[in-house]
Amino acid sequence: MSVEVVFWGVVLARFALPLLIPMFPLPAIIACLLLDGVDQTIFQTFGYDPPNYQSYDKAMDVFYLSIAYLATLRNWTNHDAVRIGRFLFFFRQVGVVAFELSGARVLLLLFPNTFEYFFIAYEGVRTRRNPLRYTFRFWVLVAGAIWIFVKLPQEYWIHIAQLDLTDTIRDVPWFLPALVVAVLVLLAVVYFVVRPRLSPADWNWRFRADPLPEGIDDARQRAAYQAAHRKVLDTTTLEKTFLIGLISVIYGEVLPGVESNNLELFLGIAVFVVINAALGLWAAKRGYSWNSVLVSFGIVFATNVVLVVLADVLLSRGPGRLHLTDALFFVLLFSVLTTLYDRYRPIADYRVAASAPTEAEH
Repeated sequence: MSVEVVFWGVVLARFALPLLIPMFPLPAIIACLLLDGVDQTIFQTFGYDPPNYQSYDKAMDVFYLSIAYLATLRNWTNHDAVRIGRFLFFFRQVGVVAFELSGARVLLLLFPNTFEYFFIAYEGVRTRRNPLRYTFRFWVLVAGAIWIFVKLPQEYWIHIAQLDLTDTIRDVPWFLPALVVAVLVLLAVVYFVVRPRLSPADWNWRFRADPLPEGIDDARQRAAYQAAHRKVLDTTTLEKTFLIGLISVIYGEVLPGVESNNLELFLGIAVFVVINAALGLWAAKRGYSWNSVLVSFGIVFATNVVLVVLADVLLSRGPGRLHLTDALFFVLLFSVLTTLYDRYRPIADYRVAASAPTEAEH
């Protein structure tokens, strides 16, 4: 098997697996996490050492974490957990952008990827229990424990000490037995100490995402909700601008051959977000909607391809200097995130609005 086939197979898997997160949150993100942990070992096994692996790895991470964040908007019923997850996600993205622009590894320690394990913790709870049982304080404590006791040591190990798990197991004879003992002790504590103190489960194991609220479980209802509650320039558009803008800057730094000013790239993305928001609201107010995510994506993708070509021609006053591969990649990335965000954000807003009277009574 050629090195190129292995490399592109791994890259494709790292793009495809995250798309399963909205429907199978816990299994899919664990699969992404495992692939993230072994991809470099796979490359090295076939004698390939990707250049700028650190940047490539961060770019892949930020893509699947972006899909995971969008999945919180679709699936999470506890709004306090959504708010904490939103902070943790964007906090990390700011750190990754700062790392890409400066190259200072310490930034990855100061801006740890707490969101990933917080997502796993929430979905782990949801497999057996109703997340609405738990208060804002509980979720803050969960996030804080992950931040201090899990992610800070891990980020130091990976990005500051620059140690690799497989290399350490190979070079340090006692490390693997110690790791196995530590895992067994942890599992024993969970099973014999934590488990008996847990309240009864609310349901059997749930690994698939829960059904959507009945009032907004199809595309027509989401379009009507958007038409009634959205404006072109609002907090939703602002959040989407930072979501897509930050990941685009990260990819702009990583992709070979991409020659772009980061500010110009971010502002360009912002313009496209506003145009897409205007077109989306226009379609929503006229009742245009598509239940199929593939159809929605195809329409968004085709629209943005046309917009990119027109912008290139108009700004260049003639045939422009569009780098086709780079442009199509960013349009693909933009369209995936835009499609999912526009489908999932109304669900989160609907849940907040529906729970507001209950919260006010308390």
